[in-house]
Amino acid sequence: MGEYSKALSYYEKALDIDKKVLPPNHPDLATDFNNIGNVYNNMGEYSKALSSYERSLEIRKIALPPNHPDFAQSYNNIGCMYRDMGEYPKALTYYEKAHEIDRKTLPPNHPHIAQSKRSIENVKKKM
Repeated sequence: MGEYSKALSYYEKALDIDKKVLPPNHPDLATDFNNIGNVYNNMGEYSKALSSYERSLEIRKIALPPNHPDFAQSYNNIGCMYRDMGEYPKALTYYEKAHEIDRKTLPPNHPHIAQSKRSIENVKKKM
């Protein structure tokens, strides 16, 4: 609906509750930070979105096995932020990480594989 400040407020409340009831590196906290990053992204506040996505990734690195599909989401989101900020080499690095995890963890015909490959191709064109 485009009501980003309301969405942000609710996601921050969810994060506060989860911080009180969950261990500090619980995967749900990573999801909370990811959701907050999505709102900041939609608001065009890329540095805040990037910070939230990076925090989500930090938690996932502790809480999840190394090739968990959620890593692809984190790497893709971080890649998008670097792309939107014009930092194409950094974006490419993260897109390649996302694509590698997609290829390892998803069926060969899964749409995320094609999407991550397209992201790589598009950022290479911009470079």
